[in-house]
Amino acid sequence: MNDILSKIFTVNLGVKKGETVIVFTDRVPLETKPSHLERKSSEELHGIARALAEQGEGLCKTVYIEYPTLGQHGVEPPAEIWEAAFGRAAIKALKDAHLFQKISEKKAGPDDIATAERIIKKTAVSPNAIIAIARYSTSHTRFRDFLTRCMGVRYASMPIFDAAMLTGAMTADWTAVKERTERLVKRMTGADTVYITSHNGTSISFSIKGRLTQPDTGIITEPGSFSNLPGGEAFLAPVEGTAQGMLIIEWAPTRRLARPVELTVKDGMVTAINGQEPFADELKKVIEKTPDAANIAELGIGTNEKASRPDNILETEKILGTVHIALGDNSSFGGKVSVPFHEDFIFFKPTMEIIKNGEKLDILIEGDPRW
Repeated sequence: MNDILSKIFTVNLGVKKGETVIVFTDRVPLETKPSHLERKSSEELHGIARALAEQGEGLCKTVYIEYPTLGQHGVEPPAEIWEAAFGRAAIKALKDAHLFQKISEKKAGPDDIATAERIIKKTAVSPNAIIAIARYSTSHTRFRDFLTRCMGVRYASMPIFDAAMLTGAMTADWTAVKERTERLVKRMTGADTVYITSHNGTSISFSIKGRLTQPDTGIITEPGSFSNLPGGEAFLAPVEGTAQGMLIIEWAPTRRLARPVELTVKDGMVTAINGQEPFADELKKVIEKTPDAANIAELGIGTNEKASRPDNILETEKILGTVHIALGDNSSFGGKVSVPFHEDFIFFKPTMEIIKNGEKLDILIEGDPRW
């Protein structure tokens, strides 16, 4: 295990002696009376996070931080994490400009974001790299976006990571994953429309015209680079308002559903949720509370040959030959929807086609890569 943990620093992040790396994780407060499974999962994640920080001590300067869990993917981390990552002076300046709360609540407009960027570039002091191994993902946050895009921080996002990944998806040939992912990005670049079907009845199409396809390769050595660990996907934000079709959900992020849930998609939004499964009610409640959570936010295609587990979305979405589609926030990777929610759903053995320069091109045929 220690060898793989060391490689996260030396291979995936390319850390050099003298650099500073923040390792942060979240914890489930005992006063919330978490279930036995939640406590066990949280304890395992903390153990890995602490082991990572300790492993890094001989390779660089590591700073380890814990904070109370935020309960949902895509929520901005608390002020203490912002202060650790940008410095107290920068966060004070954002607060003095009445911007920090807006950003934290995902209510900042384009002018607010532009002003915040200027403040951060002028006042922030950041580490060289971040390892975000919290239960709930910070990938789709302004926190991560400002760190990578404005400060050049290398960012490894590892939500719901568990020990089994250290002997599975994290043993991938990262050079091969990078090359495979970049080939896919090249094939997707310049495409106008995507069509996806699956054996389970899923059928959806949407525009990706003008949207940048981005690689998540597991190699995070360049300034400002960002990837999940385990990595291995190409992803983009579909054009808002264009998605039409039906999604048949068979897996929640960490379990197989007892019965499939049907999501009807019209004009880029989930307009109906049907299914005799508790997860359907959970999703309805989220969308009732936050309507923009119904946005078709992301398309991703897996490129990691060592990823195999269907019951943990962090690894599942990297499985070679799968696609995943997310709801909610896409503001940090080229989309226009900013909301404290982002959830991915996996589709196995899909067929995917794109229209590029007026020509129909195969990307996947029943899960078989064609790039």
